Amino acid sequence: KAMCSGKLQTALLVAGYFVYLLVGAAVFQALERTAEKQEKMAAAQMKEAFLQNFTQLTVAEMEQFMKNLIKAIQNGVYPVGNESQFEESNWDFSNSFFFAGTVVSTIGYGTLHPKTAGGQIFCVFFALFGIPLNIVFLHRVGKMLSLLCKKLGKFLYEKGMRKKKIKFLTLLFFLATGILVFLCLPSVFFQITEGWSYSEGIYFAFITLSTIGFGDYVVGKQSDRKYFSYYRVLVAIWILFGLAWIALLFNL
Repeated sequence: KAMCSGKLQTALLVAGYFVYLLVGAAVFQALERTAEKQEKMAAAQMKEAFLQNFTQLTVAEMEQFMKNLIKAIQNGVYPVGNESQFEESNWDFSNSFFFAGTVVSTIGYGTLHPKTAGGQIFCVFFALFGIPLNIVFLHRVGKMLSLLCKKLGKFLYEKGMRKKKIKFLTLLFFLATGILVFLCLPSVFFQITEGWSYSEGIYFAFITLSTIGFGDYVVGKQSDRKYFSYYRVLVAIWILFGLAWIALLFNL
């Protein structure tokens, strides 16, 4: 009964956690998408006006153009290429889910952030309840993985191995497996998908899973590359379970 109750609690926690992220992603998308469209239209008009009159601009007007350009880039609007690129949203569902995941995990790359008053206020409350929920989720997943450690340890103990050696081998096994699954293999994936070098992929994976999140490398942000649907959702799930693996290492 206790085992069934624990499994049910875990299932409800995992389901509730992902529902929380899905709802958060939907709200961020609804609050931010319209404002983003307006920013992109303004950036397109600014670019067009510059191209028509750049030979006649004064120094002061050129300075103002540079300030507006920098502000647009800081807001995630890159006025390059043709107008079709302006139709692609930074706040589609995949990007919104990715953003929600980086908020509750406290990574905070800084390349995507809410700009409307409603989005900013919602982000405060979403993080306020989401960060503790994330900690509970990681703890529970880490606990489940630690049960696998106990089973492995019990198996080795029955084979006549000493306890100190069992502890060392268990830690070594989960460390090596985690490095392979959450660092080495994803880096190959990022190398293919993003066009980064393998070392850049390793660097991004470590900076992300350690929750440092500099924001110098972020997935799905290169305008000249085509990404498959829900690419960033997949990366967000990798981040969440990668953090659970790190939680397991701390438990061990």
